[in-house]
Amino acid sequence: MRIDDIRQRLRAHGAKPCHEDKILRLWSQALPLDSGKRRPEDFLPLGVRNALPALLHDLNALARVRSEHPAEDGSSRLLIGLQDDQTIESVLLPRDGLCVSSQVGCAVGCVFCMTGKDGLLRQLGSAEIVAQVALARARRRVTKVVFMGMGEPSHNLDNVLEAIDLLGTCGGIGHKNLVFSTVGDPRAFERLPLGIVKPALALSLHSTKPELRAQLLPRAPRIDPAELVEQGERYARATGYPIQYQWTLIDGLNDNEEEMDGIVRLLKGKYALMNLIPYNTVDELDFKRPSWERAAEIARSLHRRGILTKLRQSAGQDVDAGCGQLRARDAHKAAVIKPQPVRIVRPEVRPR
Repeated sequence: MRIDDIRQRLRAHGAKPCHEDKILRLWSQALPLDSGKRRPEDFLPLGVRNALPALLHDLNALARVRSEHPAEDGSSRLLIGLQDDQTIESVLLPRDGLCVSSQVGCAVGCVFCMTGKDGLLRQLGSAEIVAQVALARARRRVTKVVFMGMGEPSHNLDNVLEAIDLLGTCGGIGHKNLVFSTVGDPRAFERLPLGIVKPALALSLHSTKPELRAQLLPRAPRIDPAELVEQGERYARATGYPIQYQWTLIDGLNDNEEEMDGIVRLLKGKYALMNLIPYNTVDELDFKRPSWERAAEIARSLHRRGILTKLRQSAGQDVDAGCGQLRARDAHKAAVIKPQPVRIVRPEVRPR
């Protein structure tokens, strides 16, 4: 279901745009129908009031929490069941944040992520995306939504942008607190500047070396990291929001001095924030998480060299709930997961 389908359904019962916006505001903010100074009978046409119970039932059925996994860091991962029995993940983040999914599965196939192991199964409708926010707001306050869950948002651009437009208007979320994450699809750079709501942008970098980045993100667009940064810089200057560069730190792979030199070369003087995220260990995958001390030293080193850097703790470490892990466990409860090994050419670390 798309948000436009909801609007058309309301319109068929006599709703005007102001009535549509009111109902969408209440739903996306998880507010009761009688919230505010005016009761529904004071502002909604009779036909809309009569149709509301069935509509609200259908909206509530879009997504339901199948299980919740609170972590010690204040986050809580939600396994969400959809109407067709597919599952996705959302994450309640500390400081009123929420990470949402945009697809069931993912076509990019990042080798360090469980989400893409089964490929792309289907797109989420814009209403299913907003339903994750409504579910979260029924549990706690949400003032920031990041599109960093399952899926590549630019591969489902129409639905994601429709959800962003609603959340940035009726949903009451500040535009810079809506964060669109992408591996660098050209369509995102074309479409994002055109919207009424212009979200902040997060770019998955992970390596400054084109060959290694292509191995880590095998089905991402073949764009040179330097060109990716230049496109990000243009968007940052146009919107006034810094680009958030995402870098999953993997022990012995992209945590060496040569890569740090590359980060400084690409980001020095740019309107940018580097998010270093130590790899969230997955038993089924042959990658390792660097020590926290090593990650902290890398962050300090980049800071000293003029790169604004945040060392992020991937939410849910203590409950083994990295992106895609909950869904994988739910889907394969009775099976042993034996993914084919991924061969990564380890970078040669040059002596300094």
